[in-house]
Amino acid sequence: MTFRATVLTLFPEAFPGPLGLSLAGRALAEGTWSLEARDIRASATGRHRPVDDSPAGGGPGMVLRADVLAAAIDAAAPAGDGRPRLLMTPRGTPLTQARVEALAACDGVILVAGRFEGVDERVIEARNLEEVSIGDYVLSGGEIAAMAVLDAVVRLLPGVMGNVASATSESFSAGLLEYPQYTRPQVFEGRPIPEVLLSGDHGRIARWRQEAAERITRERRPDLIAGREREPGGR
Repeated sequence: MTFRATVLTLFPEAFPGPLGLSLAGRALAEGTWSLEARDIRASATGRHRPVDDSPAGGGPGMVLRADVLAAAIDAAAPAGDGRPRLLMTPRGTPLTQARVEALAACDGVILVAGRFEGVDERVIEARNLEEVSIGDYVLSGGEIAAMAVLDAVVRLLPGVMGNVASATSESFSAGLLEYPQYTRPQVFEGRPIPEVLLSGDHGRIARWRQEAAERITRERRPDLIAGREREPGGR
């Protein structure tokens, strides 16, 4: 079954962008997943098709109108469409690998790429939008964030990655950052590949990689270590 992705945006011409390249692009061409970029402005009414208005109560910028976005969502997802609806926004819940894996197990996803100062709160409530953030920073719009979500999800779809084991050994797959990787040449500018990786002893190699992953995670993301230790059976 094809994974169906729909993006609601004011800039549909931005897609597929990088999603048309490499693994995602090949999977798109092969029909493993489909991508539909829909113009939110097509659901606006009136001569000038306004999609935004000034914020109630005053303040800078403009706000995406609830009626326009609701109409766009309804047109893209008629009754019975059970795909998750994600609104890309910096105030959303941080995207995690676990959420990506859950999305990859669905039939597809609807992504709303916000713009301006934000989206009218009422449409978020009325259309059950899940607010998602890809990091603690602000972008000009949600298109790049939507691409990041889709790239993370598509690579986990069956048949997309050539080596299935790759997905189980990368960063966040076990709550840790990935261990260091090496390849030829054996010595680079006086820096050799660690001897254990050339030993052929798979047990030693596995232990070294686990210890290296834990060390790097403690140094760079102690929050992940704290989360692992809070889990049942954690260290």
